[in-house]
Amino acid sequence: MPALGALSRWLLVGEWRAHPLRAIVAIVAIAVGVAMGFAIHLINAAAFNEFSAAVKSIAGQADIQVSGREAWFDESVYPRLASHPMVEVASPVLEFQVGAVGKQGPLKVIAIDVFRAAQVTPGLIGGAADGKLMDTLADDALFLSPAALEWLGTGERASVALRAGASVVTLRVAGSMLQALPGQRMGVMDIGAAQWRFDKTGQLSRIDLKLRGGVNRDAFERDLARELERDFPGRFLVGQPGDEAQESRTNSMSRAYRVNLTVLALVALFTGAFLVFSTQALAVIRRRSQFALLRVLGLERGELLRQVLIEGASLGVIGALLGIAGGYALAAAALHFFGGDLGAGYFAGVNPAVQFTPVAAAVFFALGFGVALLGCLTPAWEAARTPPAAALKSGADETALSRLDRIWPSMLCLAIAGALSQAPPVFELPILGYLSIALLLVGGIGLMPRLARSLFGAASRRHQRSAAASAVPALALARLGNASGQAAIALGGVLASFSLMVAMAIMVSSFRVSLDDWLVQLLPADLYVQVGSSSGAGTLGPTEQAAIQGLAGISRIEFQRTRQLSLDPARPPVRLMARPIDPLDPGKTMVMRGLSLPVPQGAMPVWVSEAMLDLYRVKPGATLALPVGGRMHSFFVAGTWRDYSSQSGAVQMHMSDYRALTRDASINAFAVWTAEGVPAARIEEAIRALPFGQALEYARPQDIRLMSLTIFDRSFAVTYLLEAIAIAIGLSGVAATFSAQTLARAKEFGMLRHVGVTRGQVLRILALEGGALTALGIACGFLLGLVISLILVYVVNPQSFHWTMQLHVPWPLVSIVAAVLLGASVLTALVSGRHALSGGPIRAVREDW
Repeated sequence: MPALGALSRWLLVGEWRAHPLRAIVAIVAIAVGVAMGFAIHLINAAAFNEFSAAVKSIAGQADIQVSGREAWFDESVYPRLASHPMVEVASPVLEFQVGAVGKQGPLKVIAIDVFRAAQVTPGLIGGAADGKLMDTLADDALFLSPAALEWLGTGERASVALRAGASVVTLRVAGSMLQALPGQRMGVMDIGAAQWRFDKTGQLSRIDLKLRGGVNRDAFERDLARELERDFPGRFLVGQPGDEAQESRTNSMSRAYRVNLTVLALVALFTGAFLVFSTQALAVIRRRSQFALLRVLGLERGELLRQVLIEGASLGVIGALLGIAGGYALAAAALHFFGGDLGAGYFAGVNPAVQFTPVAAAVFFALGFGVALLGCLTPAWEAARTPPAAALKSGADETALSRLDRIWPSMLCLAIAGALSQAPPVFELPILGYLSIALLLVGGIGLMPRLARSLFGAASRRHQRSAAASAVPALALARLGNASGQAAIALGGVLASFSLMVAMAIMVSSFRVSLDDWLVQLLPADLYVQVGSSSGAGTLGPTEQAAIQGLAGISRIEFQRTRQLSLDPARPPVRLMARPIDPLDPGKTMVMRGLSLPVPQGAMPVWVSEAMLDLYRVKPGATLALPVGGRMHSFFVAGTWRDYSSQSGAVQMHMSDYRALTRDASINAFAVWTAEGVPAARIEEAIRALPFGQALEYARPQDIRLMSLTIFDRSFAVTYLLEAIAIAIGLSGVAATFSAQTLARAKEFGMLRHVGVTRGQVLRILALEGGALTALGIACGFLLGLVISLILVYVVNPQSFHWTMQLHVPWPLVSIVAAVLLGASVLTALVSGRHALSGGPIRAVREDW
């Protein structure tokens, strides 16, 4: 055994020293795949854990939470809950968002009853400056978290001006929230003061309940939910802080985005698996006679199999270890410089720190090691099963790859891939869609030997029959047609890298172009003005609306009211938008998907976004129940519209219906069409000059479009990086494969030189072979990438984000990458050929003498 161990190490080190480039490329591919996947997992896990901790810190020691399906509800239900015999303490909470004068972004305000919060959520009580405990009850006192103090650039005992719609409320900073988590931008004040100052009299957001000792929480939750639904149908949600529903609600915001990024990261792992296969297959072909000699000298078949597996697996071990270390470093750097939202804003407001998770590291290490082992399995089996006599025979290299010529496994993979592409999502994720893409890649690569033999064989025969046939094309085509197995290895590298690049490029380009077109259709006005977010405290009443309408130079104005509704406690809220809608042509207001249905007499119509179809099983022509105005109402679903701004669902309804149901005449956004010849800037100046004008946010259509596309590019920055990495790995893999194949043919070139073929002709043969193989790989890779992109666009994307988009091929990018790939392969063939021919024809064939 010691002797065998020394022999194994000698063979391994000798192979790496002889061909370091191929080993390095395979290791880098595996390391990149593991690093990107592990980093994405660490970033999201840190952000999610911090976000969950922030949610739980606000919930405190509450056993049960009662919240409204709408953002706020009437506090008349509070005495009933506070006097419940099983409830020890009921703590009322009011939450809303406000703006700050001179600052961008919202500040979350939590209003509490200090005496009751002390027993349920003590972490929310502010620490009064200078020991003035009565400030916790003052009507002008605000306690800010450290993140809010830093954001406002102020200190304790200073004054801050907060905007709530048309009003500006000035409060003094009476202290800080010592138990707030890093990154939590919020403030706490007395609930009575908040209701009075921010016009929320008689309204609450939730009620935290602490139960008496011995009360079963689960049973109480079920009984209370049933009781409230009976007496207040459709108004309240009852749950436990941190239960599965709330965890699912928080996690669902980023799950699809996280899974898609992780799968894209594993693309590099797939490329690495193929590069390991290419490396080991070429090594087995080149070392057939060496392995045969070892078998003759007494090395057992199992020991030889184990040796080849060790050589391939060692690439996976090194690559996976480097990937784990690189992934941790990448996650730490990303969290430090960019935060934990992965560019998409899912976890804004938290400041997480990376934490090494051994279980996740073991999983990603196993993935890297597994793909390397899988990649070298076929070459190892071929090396072990080949009889020594056949392996020692010169010229039998192609027989080592004869099994790759079987077509039925590839056709089976393609058939299964087609079936899986039509499968529904699993756990609301396109798992089977991704499996379909993987099988398409395996099937496509498996068809390359048969395709290369058929195509180049036919081209060779046709060229030989031509009267103007020349030696260089004839030799090149004959070699490609008769050595289809070795040609397929190079073809597979081109196919894997180029098809994945094409698929990702088409997916991202399709999404971006669809988003751009959607914005153009959605933004017909000249100026858009917003009061605050849908969960903000500020709105504009009838008086302010009349003042805006009375301005000169406005030809048309459209007011809008947006609110948040909770239809399912396990899902994020749905956005309700009330606005003027033409029932005969709703496409003037929204981007419709399909036709709008006629509304039955007496019914109130709504139009739902595409996400509502998947998440809530809503269909046009059906009835949808929505909590509006403190009770449930039934609406007729008149049609579906496309909404790229939210993946949690949105509903549009007539402003007149909304006001009739809610008696709410306020608005929080409006669009302005200017009169002919009047610039939008003049109207904006006129609105700003109004008493409340400085509290509003203004945007032109081109500004919204630019900002949206900028957010898109930031969200897909990781995708762009993965695409660039796939291209770089693909180019390196192709270069390494062509270089290895060319250097392994030194004896063949020496024989050609002996029969009169010049050095220049040999180089032209190599250039033609490399160019022809790469051109075929590019053509097949584009077709395969186009099919994969169809699955990404029409299956994976709708199942992940619940919206559809149009297909768009970025021809300039695809053409540039194809040209670079073609040039790189030809250049690699020429450079490797020069090196292979440098020894002279006699030296090249001396082993045959």
